[in-house]
Amino acid sequence: MKNYSAKEIKNIVLIGAPGSGKTTLAEAMAYEGKVIDRRGAVETNNTLSDNTDIEHEYKRSIYSTILFTEFMERKLNIIDCPGSDDFCGSLFSAFKVGDVGVMVFNAQNGWEVGSEIQARYSRELSKPLIGVINQLDAEKANFEGTVESIRAASRVKPVVVQYPVNQGPGFNAFIDVLMMKLYRFKDENGTREELDIPAEEMERATELNRELVEMAAENDEALMELYFEKGTLTQDDIRSGLKIGLSRREVMPLFCTSGKRDVGTKRLMEFIINVAPGPLKAPKFLSTEGEEIAADQTQPAVAFVFKSQIEPHIGEISYLRVIRGKLTEGMELLNTRTGNKEKVSQLFAVAGKNRIKVTELAAGDIGCTVKLKGTRTNDTLAAPSAPVTITPIVFPEPRYRAAVQPKVKADEEKLGKLLNDAKYEDPTILVGYSKELKQTIIQGQGEHHLNILKARLAADNKMEIEYIAPRIPYRETITKVAQADYRHKKQSGGSGQFGEVHMVIEPYYEGIPEPKSYKIPGKGDITVNIKGKEEYDLPWGGKLQYYNSIVGGAIDARFMPAILKGIMEKMDEGPLTGSYARDIRVVIYDGKMHPVDSNEISFKLAARNAFKEAFRNAGPKIMEPIYSIEVLTPSEYMGAVMSDLQNRRAMIEGMNSDKGFDRLNARVPLAELYRYSTTLSSLTSGAATYTMRFSSYEQVPADVQAKLLKEYTDTDEE
Repeated sequence: MKNYSAKEIKNIVLIGAPGSGKTTLAEAMAYEGKVIDRRGAVETNNTLSDNTDIEHEYKRSIYSTILFTEFMERKLNIIDCPGSDDFCGSLFSAFKVGDVGVMVFNAQNGWEVGSEIQARYSRELSKPLIGVINQLDAEKANFEGTVESIRAASRVKPVVVQYPVNQGPGFNAFIDVLMMKLYRFKDENGTREELDIPAEEMERATELNRELVEMAAENDEALMELYFEKGTLTQDDIRSGLKIGLSRREVMPLFCTSGKRDVGTKRLMEFIINVAPGPLKAPKFLSTEGEEIAADQTQPAVAFVFKSQIEPHIGEISYLRVIRGKLTEGMELLNTRTGNKEKVSQLFAVAGKNRIKVTELAAGDIGCTVKLKGTRTNDTLAAPSAPVTITPIVFPEPRYRAAVQPKVKADEEKLGKLLNDAKYEDPTILVGYSKELKQTIIQGQGEHHLNILKARLAADNKMEIEYIAPRIPYRETITKVAQADYRHKKQSGGSGQFGEVHMVIEPYYEGIPEPKSYKIPGKGDITVNIKGKEEYDLPWGGKLQYYNSIVGGAIDARFMPAILKGIMEKMDEGPLTGSYARDIRVVIYDGKMHPVDSNEISFKLAARNAFKEAFRNAGPKIMEPIYSIEVLTPSEYMGAVMSDLQNRRAMIEGMNSDKGFDRLNARVPLAELYRYSTTLSSLTSGAATYTMRFSSYEQVPADVQAKLLKEYTDTDEE
């Protein structure tokens, strides 16, 4: 294949709700560009996209697929994204390197929750959208209803470029009001004839053409003046106006297709090539230093890796977009994250599983290379003479967590490697061993997301795993002052162990005054003479203040670090439930030592036990992590969603309606959110979605605290 320059390239991202027909449309585009000579079908498992076994099993996209087509002497790079929000990480990666989104609508369903979710992402990432009303050959296709639903829900103004003449099972013709022609298709291979608009359709076509002209004129003052002067605009003028409106994200042109019958594919591709922003006109990429990087192929090379994959017999595959300059075989580039040099041994244009060897990729182009040593998603490869780092993809926060373990204990090490590989391929999967919870915690975008990983590990690696409810990272603290003293004494022949520690503990808060004295029942007044103060920001949040108030040499200064260590150890495995303790001030004011038997271990153990006793007498409380969640649901399900959240101890913070959807904001304990994505999907027939993020730690209710204390057995072994 030929080498393309930036002005000959367009990069699009196919998005839309599940079942809208993106993969089938991508197949038709590849066919029209002669990348394939026969169109596959999702039903027969032979499309360029959806080419993995697991996608064949589910009959839907689970991973994004990169492909290209050649048309009108141009190269059109296409990234076909999954419709399910569980796999939204692919969309974020694709939008990083794609310049325009092509949003596909199922003509039977109109604007769906999936459309709303993906439109929100496109707004967040500032990407323009072209709308495609697909499946117009379906029994219940409703073009007018779909347009109205888009108009009602979209933040971007839709404008009809085409409308169908005979939607439904006989669909084979549409009128293009930009070209002012009727296109009729003779077969299911895209063979079309261009005809004059019939008299009975002329009034509607003329009215829609007028709307299109006005929309184009609105976007440019010179075009508006021309429109007032002549009363109309040429096709080229309309394209210029739409180009401006599209780039500003103010207009969404709407097209008619049946991907399955290859109806309308050519006209859509013609419009993308003529009007959609390409690498030279799209917003420039930014470096982490804030520098704009133009798609200039005469400058030193810069490429951004947006997707990584591990394939049997090949190894690691890195998918990249060339941001600047030109990549050629044998070129040596610098990975700006690792500081290591990487040699680009081979370059490929990508059509699903098919990789076509090329000698170079110029600025603006998308392709892949293989066997880079330490490069992964979000890395920048740059010419060593001019290193720059492209701002990374910011992936959405995880919404689902579970503890994971192999069914066979001996497989633990193997599972660790496989989970690392999964993270390499999908950065929205987070995995880590929690020392606090003593579990390996895996996080993703939903239960389906993690179940797909589970199925893939079983099928590809014969690794059987199970998910269990993760423990909750509670925190423990105190609410009042308490005192305790503890003597550790042990004699077993020879030198023994002796240490005695007297301490006062109290709750720490920001701005707390220095301690002077404490009134302790049964102990009288305890005066504090500060000899030393240490303050620690704890790794798990909160603080520890540690005061040495020993007078008269009751405890030698060399034992004070051992006392601190004993306290820290007990805070690390809180006295109530084994959770971390936080926000505590400890004052060591007295004690005793033995000239022979006192040593560090004695004072460490004395401090541990004194702290544990004081803690339990200091009005201890358990704190739990609270998450802020936002649920987006069709209005008819709002009652059920709210009722379920209230059963989860949620505090509802606000609700508002937004173009047919309701938004509900609430704060919910993490302990109540296990498998929430599954429940929400069940309550709303899969029509709702949510986001969640950590908010704060708050005290658990008394009944919950009593239950937690009952469940926990103190297993301290001194």
